[in-house]
Amino acid sequence: MGTEDFSKTMQISDCAEWYYEPDLSETPEKDFDVVLLDREITADEFDCLMQFSRAYCVFVTEKVSLKKGSMTRRFSIRKMGKKISAERLAHLLKEELPDYFAGSYGEKYKPENMSIAQGFSGKVSWKGYEGIDLAGEYGNELTQIVFWRNNIPIEIGQTIEFWLEYAKDETVEISLEIVILQFGYGTDPVVQSVHTYSESELRDVIYIENRSEKVGHIFASLRAKGTGHLTVTALHDRHSRKGKGVFMPGGKRSVTSEREEVFYYFDPGNVMPPLNVYFSGYKTQEGFEGYYMMRRMGHPFLLISESRLEGGGFYLGSEKYEDSIEQIIREHMKKLGFQNSEVILSGLSMGTFGALYYGCRIHPHTILIGKPLASIGDVAANERIRRPGGFPTSLDVLHKVCGSLSQDAVSKLNDRFWNAFDQTDWSGTRFAVAYMIEDDYDGTAYEKLQSHLKNANTQIYGKGIHGRHNDNTSGIVGWFVNQYRGIIRNDFDRT
Repeated sequence: MGTEDFSKTMQISDCAEWYYEPDLSETPEKDFDVVLLDREITADEFDCLMQFSRAYCVFVTEKVSLKKGSMTRRFSIRKMGKKISAERLAHLLKEELPDYFAGSYGEKYKPENMSIAQGFSGKVSWKGYEGIDLAGEYGNELTQIVFWRNNIPIEIGQTIEFWLEYAKDETVEISLEIVILQFGYGTDPVVQSVHTYSESELRDVIYIENRSEKVGHIFASLRAKGTGHLTVTALHDRHSRKGKGVFMPGGKRSVTSEREEVFYYFDPGNVMPPLNVYFSGYKTQEGFEGYYMMRRMGHPFLLISESRLEGGGFYLGSEKYEDSIEQIIREHMKKLGFQNSEVILSGLSMGTFGALYYGCRIHPHTILIGKPLASIGDVAANERIRRPGGFPTSLDVLHKVCGSLSQDAVSKLNDRFWNAFDQTDWSGTRFAVAYMIEDDYDGTAYEKLQSHLKNANTQIYGKGIHGRHNDNTSGIVGWFVNQYRGIIRNDFDRT
């Protein structure tokens, strides 16, 4: 938006569909992925741009004033805009626009696609999505120990980032090798490039870019030398934005010393209470959940996600891991100047456990959940009789947290939540719950929440819908969204 059409004086990346808007006279049909402001905006344009632009994707040229009280300044603050020089602008338009692609994609190589290299004579233990434990001698030179079958594609000009989850003895040294192959019709594959990464380089995400003019296929393998234990948990691959955000522009990650990740994305919205925190549910495709739903609320929101095990690990982990999630929420409360009474924690299915569990630490205004899961030990136990093969991730969670699948482990995992819940002062926090009456994951969650809150000086209300856990997700989500809007309207917007 401005008095000059940049496409006539600068080179625009071929990936972009360019719009020059001297005056935003028509409402766009879809979101703009990048917005460039070369002049100040009006109040009408402010409302339109707030609705159809994304945070972290707004750039304001040097000639535009961001004086206090101006619409342009307000818009820039609410969309996390950046001032940009003419030189940087030219580079953005020519080179960096591909990094602002719509959508996101991330995954992990499936454990069943991991193979042990021939020649390794040590001990091998498979533990589902917890990974593979190896013990023995790996030789005096770095030699292939593990490789992943089923190569993944890398498009022309695309960058993919990799993150390896592993643990090892100090007597073991490893390196990760990434080979880009090209396949022709009726010919053997040709090696395009080979990339080897040492342990020091694996401390951070690594980036692989396809600079060829042909689509490539990535083959990944792990090499090791020395003697001792090596655990390979997972190799994650994600479409990269080259440092501009994890999954989404502005998305961030926190990593523990055990290499376990949690992801978060913050949008300032209208910078007024409440801060809406949404925990992603189970999802095998890595990334955030609920972005458009939360953005439509208009208020600040924080998305939290994790990708351990298969589809998530219920946000349970080491003390450092759980402390990092609490700290993420508190940092954004501080950034906005909000109190705990100006926070809503929310989630669906697996995300309900995150909202409830960290509600014990945050003491929010409301915990709003759909299809609640509280007794995770029971969720795992139900896999055997009530839900055979329906949610095997629950067994991985039970074994990862408790080291066993016994009845004692079931009780221990249940107690981990309920002990924290019962020690919390819930006065001032409200619970709004939509639940499935014949839920085959955790059929007692709502009943137990009522029982444990009986003398807690708080309010709990719910909506029961007939069916099993996944029988009527649309009904749960509809109630969930209506409650969200009603709570915001009645408890915050009126004041």
